Amino acid sequence: MKEENKKSIEFTKKQYESLAKIIYLGNWMANAQRTGTPDDPKMKEYDEIADYIYALAPEFGLSDSYESELEFADDPDGITEVSRLHEEYDKQSLWEELCDMLGERDFYNKYSKEDWGKLTDDERFTKHMECEIAWEEEFENYGIERLGIIK
Repeated sequence: MKEENKKSIEFTKKQYESLAKIIYLGNWMANAQRTGTPDDPKMKEYDEIADYIYALAPEFGLSDSYESELEFADDPDGITEVSRLHEEYDKQSLWEELCDMLGERDFYNKYSKEDWGKLTDDERFTKHMECEIAWEEEFENYGIERLGIIK
């Protein structure tokens, strides 16, 4: 980066810690499922900015290994705020994705191409959402208790 384009911003220790957590979670989300090599340009770009931010930890009175402290707690349960947020995100995403996929499946099973070709965009959206909402209600009321595979 050209020197004249550099800007500086100031953070309190609390703001820095929040920024580091957000960067950790964002980098995890962006790169966790990448199948490319570590040379993948996006992985490299995100890792470099994350490393830059983590390297500032000592300036805020935090340890050199602050990045690993975000993920691994000293307590026996190993729960950190970042790992708790990560777990909450995974659980919520699972339910949302499952409802989306099952709702989509049910929509296309319920309505033929001819049927949904006759629907307006709003009607198609509404009927599609009805199928998803049915699954949301099912999981909210019963969890996976009534879920099974029919052979």
